[in-house]
This record gives sequence, structure tokens and C-alpha cells, in this order.
Amino acid sequence: MLVPSPHGYDLGSPKKTVLSESLHEISGITFLHNNADTLYAIEDETGRLFYFHPGDGRYPSWKFGKHGDYEDVTVLDHKEFVVLRSDGSLFVFPAGMVGAGDNKGVKIYEHILPRGEYEGLYGDEGGKLIAMCKNCPDDDQRDEVSAYVLRYDAKHVLRVTDHFLIEVSPSKLKSIHKKIKFHPSCLARHPITKEWYIISSVNKVLLVLDDQWKVKEMYDLNPGLFKQPEGLAFDAKGNMYISNEGAQGNANVLFFSYKP
Repeated sequence: MLVPSPHGYDLGSPKKTVLSESLHEISGITFLHNNADTLYAIEDETGRLFYFHPGDGRYPSWKFGKHGDYEDVTVLDHKEFVVLRSDGSLFVFPAGMVGAGDNKGVKIYEHILPRGEYEGLYGDEGGKLIAMCKNCPDDDQRDEVSAYVLRYDAKHVLRVTDHFLIEVSPSKLKSIHKKIKFHPSCLARHPITKEWYIISSVNKVLLVLDDQWKVKEMYDLNPGLFKQPEGLAFDAKGNMYISNEGAQGNANVLFFSYKP
């Protein structure tokens, strides 16, 4: 029996890859050029970028920063990795640096985002970054969360250039907290439909939004399968990958094939 799912997917029947202990706290995933051969991942403690093909059983990594609470990773303009720390700081480095040597070329933007807690980051091929708030003091998280747009200026320095709100009706949300609040943990854009996908791990929900950030659909995530979904990515064919932190067991990556 098919569970309610976005068009082209079956959220009830993924292919699961169990990860090593080094990725127990996996918190973000992405692809370079949407190429499914190598999945890039971070975990929220050691400041390392892992790169591997799911199922190979090998998990090499490259250290980009000190210990910290790292929450997401994305690729900007097909050339640079950008890692988001929960306090709104960004770590930027060329893709060619990964695995090739030291991390002296990593550029750090300390607290470039307004005060708050952040978990979602997305970079596109046009040089635009979108950072999504998980818990920001100015948001009414019963029905809205903030998102910030960043771009390079004329001197090739990243700057916040725009701010907008993502509005979510709380009527269909659940929460482990007494008061229902929306706490998004990751986002990605579908490469074919151009829709935005957002996951809130606390609410155990997957949202599908149009290109104007209006919610079109909401899908409950089975907590037995999605123990702690913190990472989301698509490959070039539209296949969807969702990573779950280990919690009381092993971390994993769930693969959902796309059949339009």
C-alpha cells in the first residue's frame, strides 16, 4: 500500500544505506553537479566533509574547520562548497580543495546571518545562497520562518541581500513540544519540477512548495523510517536522498527513486 507521497516518489519504500559510526551525527548532504556518483556529507561535530558513494563502505573525509555545530552543506555555482554552522556562520571553499591538502583556503564568514539558530542551506548555479532559520527570535514559528538570500558583491564577498518569510499553516503540523512550532531542518530544490522541498525533523513532515515559496503539499513522515531526518538532496535524475542521524541506532541515507 502506497503511503501519501509527492508525485513520482513512494515515501514508504526507500533503499536504505547504513552509515559508519563516523557519520552517526550526519546533519547535511549534497551533490556536486547533481552527480550521484559521490555524496558529500557533514556531521555536526568534527568540521569534516565526507565524500562517498552510498553502499561502498568507505568514508574518506577532509577537515575544513574546527569542532562546531555544523548543520548543512551545499554547492554554490557548481564550484564551491558552503557549510552552515548553527549560529549563522558560513565556511566556503573551492570544490578542488577537498581531499587535496590543507584547509588554509577556507573562507569563514562569522555570524554573517542575523541572530538565531539555522539548519537549512541551499546554493544554486546562479551564485545565490538561501539560508533557512530553524529558530529565530523575530519569527512567529507557529506559522512562519525566516529565510535569507546571500550573494557575492563586486569584491567577491558574500553578503545578505534579501529576507523573506515562509508561511506554514500549523493546523497539520505535529511536534514533540507542547506548543506546535515549525522547525525546518533542511531544504533542497527539485532539479526537474523546480519545486522546493523542506523537511522538519521535529514535526516529522515533508513540505513541497512552489517557486514562490507557497506551500502546495505536506506529507507526514513515518518516525519508524525517518528517525531523525536532517539532510536532503536530489541527483540530476530527480532521485531523492534523505539522511537520518543515528539517534539510538546507526545513521542512514534513504534513497527514493523518481518515477514521473
